[in-house]
Amino acid sequence: MARWLVTGSAGHLGEALVRVLRERGETVLGFDLKPSAHTDIVASLIDRDQMARAVTGVDHVLHTATLHKPHVASHSRQDFIDVNVTGTLAVLEASAAASVRSVVFTSSTSAFGRALTPAPGEPAVWITEDVADQVRNIYGATKTAAEDLCELAACDGLPVVVLRTSRFFPEPDDRDDARARYSDANLKTVEFLYRRVDLSDAVEAHLLAARRAPELGFARYIISATTPFVEEDRAELARDAPAVVARLFPELVERFTIRGWTIPPAIVRIYVNTRARRELNWTPRWAFPATAELALNEGHVLSPLAELVGAKGYHERPTGIYTR
Repeated sequence: MARWLVTGSAGHLGEALVRVLRERGETVLGFDLKPSAHTDIVASLIDRDQMARAVTGVDHVLHTATLHKPHVASHSRQDFIDVNVTGTLAVLEASAAASVRSVVFTSSTSAFGRALTPAPGEPAVWITEDVADQVRNIYGATKTAAEDLCELAACDGLPVVVLRTSRFFPEPDDRDDARARYSDANLKTVEFLYRRVDLSDAVEAHLLAARRAPELGFARYIISATTPFVEEDRAELARDAPAVVARLFPELVERFTIRGWTIPPAIVRIYVNTRARRELNWTPRWAFPATAELALNEGHVLSPLAELVGAKGYHERPTGIYTR
């Protein structure tokens, strides 16, 4: 059995990784600034002594700890640099010094920034790993900077895989208009068409990436549910998304209508996971048909693991809808 270190073990993904690894009989240490049942080492990422001790004897590091997009309104840009950039550098350098076999860095599709939004009248954007980033905010800027550090570490011999994950949080959407127009289950179900991944599938992608990293050296992948769309759908999706979805899933759309759910008038980006499926041998279970059935029958889109981990919020003090 391998020995694992999970940073951000009090968060959604970190907790899920710790749970799954322990269930599989692996030795795993959780590392987080916040105490939790899944955290063994309570410390800051930039505490070099604690990080050095944490990686000693470790085979694989899963680096999920981060300041998230919801923190943009509550934390300074320097905070983002300290955690997302300096913290990642500390993890990479400690991992290299300890000769770990691999590091997996959890990035975000937010790193694509303004590239995710087409110009008015243009087709939906087909988002693959080859799309060039266009910075939008400090969150995306620090994620891409941390990715660059990962690639630099790989050049020096540390196997690193970067996973740009799409949405998997269970909290309500941060857009007021979206929450007003759609029920939470309706909105999240539709997102599995183009911009969401289930927590359990994200976990499997991380574990596969960790084991493949020594062969890959360095790689970057989009981790999102498999879209049913093809590139030829892009223009119509931007113009009339309900028509495309109805053509592909007529029975599900009929059941949506009975429930009072709707498809957004336009879908302007599609995350494409082809490379991750091919190179990591990743087979995400939760795509639109499965999550639609779950949502219609149970009223939510949470897999058993996602339901077990639950919602966490992002702030200790009330700052908006993400707080629990």
